[in-house]
Amino acid sequence: MNTFVSAIYAGKVTHKRLRPKRHFLRYRMFYMLLDIDEIDQIALTHRWFSHNRFNFFSFFDRDHGSKFDAAAQCSDLRSYAEGHLREAGMVPDNGTIKLMTMPRILGYVFNPLSVYFCHDSNGKLKALIYEVNNTFGQRHSYVFPLDGTDDAKPMHQECGKEFYVSPFMEMALNYDFTVTRPADCASVVINASDEDGLVIATVFTGKRREFSDWQLLKLFLGYPLLTLKVIAGIHWEALRIWIKGVSLKPRPQTPVQTRTITPHQTSAPFNSRSDNERPSISPS
Repeated sequence: MNTFVSAIYAGKVTHKRLRPKRHFLRYRMFYMLLDIDEIDQIALTHRWFSHNRFNFFSFFDRDHGSKFDAAAQCSDLRSYAEGHLREAGMVPDNGTIKLMTMPRILGYVFNPLSVYFCHDSNGKLKALIYEVNNTFGQRHSYVFPLDGTDDAKPMHQECGKEFYVSPFMEMALNYDFTVTRPADCASVVINASDEDGLVIATVFTGKRREFSDWQLLKLFLGYPLLTLKVIAGIHWEALRIWIKGVSLKPRPQTPVQTRTITPHQTSAPFNSRSDNERPSISPS
């Protein structure tokens, strides 16, 4: 019997908008936490999960990584993620990379947020990559090298907003991310604030389930057409916010794929360029 590092985290997500109009939503959802080196083997040993082909659940490489970036010539997801790490001045050593994301369900997915947990060869968590997609076909990655603190504690990062997501949110915002390393539970908290304080808080919490055909079937029946509901829900909530009188914000002209690199001093074999550099945005 195969034992996989990959797992499923089922729970709920909440959005609480405080200004300029109050708005709240909560819905059930799940993420898969996939060791990117296990994906092929998982697909071979699970009836309801496939890699790069249709199934109840499927993972397609082109839904992540450098699908917009022909110049990068990344042959696989590992080279894509490690390219981000090198851009941040780090030296990957073939450590485990886990991707927390939603799969395609019956061939469709829209992932507002996916998170890469990048480890060194000793298993130490050394970097996080938050991969954000908007509904305008654009993608942005926020790359955070870590300073080697206790992996069991919640990890906190901050940066300025560099990517247009919601047409009802200003660009002049600051993000703070708080994430726990997935174990029995997983959580991701993203707060956006301006000079007057918190504007919106988003939280996902989920409990771990084993990756098995039985659990996949339970997900399929318990979260029917989840990925379609995500994109439908985004547009429905946007309509509700617009009806409340929140005005649309203009969308800046940006490349279809960008990244923000936030360097920090890290230990060997990962080496940061400088702990004094400001975050930068560059085509990916």
